[in-house]
Amino acid sequence: MFSTEFFTFETGQATDVGRVRSVNEDSFLSRPEAGLWVVADGMGGHAAGDFASRTIVQQLYSIGLSGSPDDFQARFMDRLGRANDEIKEHAAALDKGAIGATLVALLVQGPDYACIWSGDSRIYRLRDGALQQQTRDHTEVQALLDAGSITEQEAETWPRRNVITRAIGVSASPECDVTGGRLLAEDTFLLCSDGLTEHLNDSEIAQILAEHAPQEACDKLIALTLERGARDNVTVIVMHCLPPAEPELAGADAVAETEDDA
Repeated sequence: MFSTEFFTFETGQATDVGRVRSVNEDSFLSRPEAGLWVVADGMGGHAAGDFASRTIVQQLYSIGLSGSPDDFQARFMDRLGRANDEIKEHAAALDKGAIGATLVALLVQGPDYACIWSGDSRIYRLRDGALQQQTRDHTEVQALLDAGSITEQEAETWPRRNVITRAIGVSASPECDVTGGRLLAEDTFLLCSDGLTEHLNDSEIAQILAEHAPQEACDKLIALTLERGARDNVTVIVMHCLPPAEPELAGADAVAETEDDA
């Protein structure tokens, strides 16, 4: 756990190659001390997709501490731009077409949070028992749904439902959307690659998040995905937001230790 003056963060994380793929192209990053959690899902195969997701995580690891939400997002986009350039250079060297990675990131600065994403990996928030998807998939099928061209039922079996319209490393600069709000104590966030949501629905996800601590929730989400065939790599991060640690208790413990030493 990591505490700030506003909250304490408890984090769990897990990843699995799945039942079909031979290489795990997902990467993840949990840095509660920096207020940053990231999942990247690579595309392009071995030496390509895994490189793309790993490059994103490596660049974002160096983000450092920020003084405001705007500064935090600016630092984030700067590192993401560097990763985008590095991925494009690697794709050119491989000469096997475009490679890239979808991205979801949760940024917490003080009492505020922001979700930044590109592609079809997702962030969910569980608050007061209600699960809400914070991100909106950048996919062809989502665009058709938004336009009213197909129904939800048709979307479930749409032949191109996995075709994404945005990713890091496939355009001149990162194309991301951002949303956010105020954090509340007891909020729980789930970041996941689409390997999870291919096999689990929202009600199942909500139940697991509500009933289990972060690491146990991650383990159960992965296990259930594997039980159902896990046709893709699957990666999950769960962050539970708790009230801040009480500083007076820490002070009292220090006094007690001093008296014992005497």
